Amino acid sequence: MSKGQPEPALERTRAPFARIIEDHGLRGVEVSVLARPLTPEEAIGQPGRRDFPIIVGKERVLEARVLEARGQAFTDSAREFVGLLDAVLRLDLATNQSRAIYVATLNAVLAQVGIVKATVHCRDDDPEACGLEIASGLRERHGRVHVGLIGFNPAIAESLVTAFGADHVLVSDLYADNVGRSHFGVEIWDGREGTGDLLDAADVVLLTGTTLVNGTFDSIWHGARTRGKRCLVYGMTAAGVSELLGFERICPRSREGKLRRDPA
Repeated sequence: MSKGQPEPALERTRAPFARIIEDHGLRGVEVSVLARPLTPEEAIGQPGRRDFPIIVGKERVLEARVLEARGQAFTDSAREFVGLLDAVLRLDLATNQSRAIYVATLNAVLAQVGIVKATVHCRDDDPEACGLEIASGLRERHGRVHVGLIGFNPAIAESLVTAFGADHVLVSDLYADNVGRSHFGVEIWDGREGTGDLLDAADVVLLTGTTLVNGTFDSIWHGARTRGKRCLVYGMTAAGVSELLGFERICPRSREGKLRRDPA
């Protein structure tokens, strides 16, 4: 961590995460955590459009289960994990795999204790509706400003273009097959090189929660804050971190993580 840079977001969640586990009596219980990569159908159902990253094979959803709750996180480095919550708290968060397990488990624990409800990806037609709600809400609140989307989500991008116009939408992404291509009249910039320019040009920034897993969140968030730009995090991945650290999160269609039990 460079001098003057804040502590990474995930590291800042360790202490409150540990307190929650302790306060709810989970530390002394034999809790096993299973995180496994979900298939596209398990994670997102059957949406009408087929261009979401999880469907075309760029990412997978990792799901953690803690007692009666589920928590999810997007990752391009999914692997299985079984262990106790103490082991998750001690994970070295230097890799995408470890960060994905930690974030999904944090989401599941916060769903289990009732601190956060929406920790599971929306399904079927909900992703399209989500994009429409996000775009219309931003337009109503801010007017026709320049909106930056960091992390290409096709449903959100298309809805932003409809609401603001292609000349008022900027998009960056890390996936090489997207970079340099035009989607809905907007060229996708290289997230490794063009995110600074996007932050300069945008008035409002939508940042995918997947950046918490791929290790790019902190530099982007710091860049937006130092430029005085409003930054909102979207997606179920960021549910727990946003709650603990006070980030503004927008995810209107994510689903409840606590499993419902039929009455006896």
